Amino acid sequence: MQFGIFTVGDITMDPTTGRAPTEHERIQAIMTIAQHAEDVGLDVFATGEHHNEPFVPSSPTTMLGYLAAKTSKILLSTSTTLITTNDPVKIAEDYSMLQHLADGRVDLMMGRGNTGPVYPWFGKDIRQGIPLAVENYQLLRELWDNHTVDWEGRFRTPLQGFTSTPRPLDGVPPFVWHGSIRSPQIAELAAFYGDGFFANNIFWPTDHFKALIGLYRQRFEHHGHGSADQAIVGLGGQVFMRKNSQDAVEEFRPYFDNAPVYGNGPSLEEFTEATPLTVGSPQEVIDKTLTFRESFGDYQRQLFLTDHAGLPLKTVLEQLDLLGGEVVPVLRAELVENRPAHVPDAPTHASLVAARSAEKSEAHQLKADTVTGRAPFPTP
Repeated sequence: MQFGIFTVGDITMDPTTGRAPTEHERIQAIMTIAQHAEDVGLDVFATGEHHNEPFVPSSPTTMLGYLAAKTSKILLSTSTTLITTNDPVKIAEDYSMLQHLADGRVDLMMGRGNTGPVYPWFGKDIRQGIPLAVENYQLLRELWDNHTVDWEGRFRTPLQGFTSTPRPLDGVPPFVWHGSIRSPQIAELAAFYGDGFFANNIFWPTDHFKALIGLYRQRFEHHGHGSADQAIVGLGGQVFMRKNSQDAVEEFRPYFDNAPVYGNGPSLEEFTEATPLTVGSPQEVIDKTLTFRESFGDYQRQLFLTDHAGLPLKTVLEQLDLLGGEVVPVLRAELVENRPAHVPDAPTHASLVAARSAEKSEAHQLKADTVTGRAPFPTP
C-alpha cells in the first residue's frame, strides 16, 4: 500500500492575510512540500498539469526532474498528464528520460484535465476528447513497447520507422494510472491495458466513484488481467488536521469558504458529510480513510491533497508531519490486516522488472519445451 500527497499547484489568496504567493514562491513551496513528504516517510509525490492561471505546474517533468535530484526514496508521479493535448511522442521521451534520472522512481497518471480551453490552446478539439485519449494512449504504448514504430491514426501525422529515445529504463516503461472523475470510457481504457485506475475521491459522493471503480474492476477481470479484486486502484482525498478536531474546523473554515472549488456552495459540514473531505483530528482522518476500503475494496494507493485553497507553507508542512507521524503508520497496519494474499501491492519499477524477467523466463522455457517435446511443467 502506497501513501502520498498530490498537488494541483493552485495560487490562491490566503483569506486570513489577503495575500497570494507569487508564482516563484508557489513553485518553491511545492518543491519544499515534496521533499518534506519524503522526510516524513510518505511513498509518493504527484503533481498535476495545468496551462492556465491560477495554476503553476505547466511542466511536470521539469519539476519532477528537479525533485529526482533532491530526493532518494519517494516515488515521483503526476496527478494528471494530459494525454489528449500532449504529443504521445513527447510523453514517451520525457517520462523515459525521467525514469533514468530518478533510477526508476517514476510513474504517471493519464487524464484529460478539467479545463476545456486547453484543447484549442494545443490545437485540439474538445469534442474529440475521448477518441484523443484512446488513440494517443495506443500510440504511447506502441512507442514504449516497441523499438521501431510505424503508426497512422486520426489525430497526428504518421510515423515511419520511428524510435523514441531514450528507451524505457531496463526495458520497462513507467507504470500508468488513468485518472477520471466521471468517464466510464477511461475506466475501460485502464482495464483493457491492465493499468491502474485512479479515482480522485474528493468532490463527489462515494456512490459515484463506487460505480466507476466497480466498472473498472469488472472489465479488468473481463480482459484477463486477474480477478476483479486484483485490479490496481488508487484514491484521492483532502484532509486538514489539528490535534483537536474543533481547532481544525475553525482554522480551515475560511480557506474552505473562499476556495475557488469549494466556496459559495454547501457548508463545510455538509461537504465533509457527503464527500471524503476530512477536517478534524488525526484519528478522524484515520477512521474516515478506513471506510474507503469498505466502499471500494482493497486498493493500492492513497493520495491526500494538503496544499490547496491558499494554505500557507508552514501549515502544509505541519499537515505532513501529522500524516507521516500519526496517520499513515496506523493506516498501513490497518489496511494490511485481513488483506487477501492474492491482492497485489502497487507496482514499482523493481516489481515490474521482476515480472518482466519472469515472463521472459517462462516464455523461454515454453519455447524450449516446444522444441524438445518435453512437458513445460513436471507431471505428477
